[in-house]
Amino acid sequence: MRLVFAGTPAVAVPSLEAIAASRHELLAVVTRPDAPAGRGRRLVRSPVGAWADDHGVEVLTPLRPREPEFLARLAELAPDCVPVVAYGALVPPAALAIPAKGWINLHFSLLPAWRGAAPVQHAVLNGDEITGASVFELEEGLDTGPLYGTLTEPIRPADTAGDLLDRLAQCGSRLLVDVLDGIGSGTLATVPQAADGISLAPKLTAEDAAVRWGDPAFAVDRRIRACTPAPGAWTVFRGERLKLGPVSPASDAPSLEPGALRQERGRVLAGTATTPVALGEVRPAGKKAMAADAWARGVRLTEADRLG
Repeated sequence: MRLVFAGTPAVAVPSLEAIAASRHELLAVVTRPDAPAGRGRRLVRSPVGAWADDHGVEVLTPLRPREPEFLARLAELAPDCVPVVAYGALVPPAALAIPAKGWINLHFSLLPAWRGAAPVQHAVLNGDEITGASVFELEEGLDTGPLYGTLTEPIRPADTAGDLLDRLAQCGSRLLVDVLDGIGSGTLATVPQAADGISLAPKLTAEDAAVRWGDPAFAVDRRIRACTPAPGAWTVFRGERLKLGPVSPASDAPSLEPGALRQERGRVLAGTATTPVALGEVRPAGKKAMAADAWARGVRLTEADRLG
């Protein structure tokens, strides 16, 4: 089939590479416009756009995919299908109607669970043991289209959202190409999503990433892992934000009041509503990330110090 690929972040690149290596013809990519990044705030190409530039593939960067110029170019390209991975913009009906076999989306959950922008983060935050990826036909509703295929993936006890998303990006890319093969050969049909088991996964905000030390240790652990690497878990120490990497439950440690700190045997413990957790990497405001015990030595913890 003749394909135009739509995607933006690095997590979409494995699918783009798999499509480029498949028997299908990659005509162009659609990605979000260049965005300011870094201290200099210079405009930077998206990872998908940068890959296409490196491989001589046409790049389309509409501010909104309803723009007449974009719709006209997509119609000129006349793709049979538009596979989508984390594009980052709503696709209007006028664009959905152009490819004969529609737009198909690789989504990182077992739909209808975790429809929305942050399915992996919500799966980790809520303590799911199994997640997966789904390929479905894109329509106007939020991740509501009929399914072409799914796969499952276990969530490991120490998985961050980043770890899990990296694995799903790899195995999901293979699922996406298999679905494209089936659509191209006419051997694959869709099935409706289940009517029950629907849950929503809106983007996690900075407020969602604030650690709640009054929660049980398992919930503190999940929140931090769900927010790693983005938006980044944080707490407050001596009036300033302190970013936190994943923690380790410390069931062998004596109990501490929620948010209380204790440094012992090369580790730093923080109290929760149940057992303490051992802090991992921390990043004070304006400084580089460092091991928690090195940070604690530098700030000279006192019994009065608290997190949160």
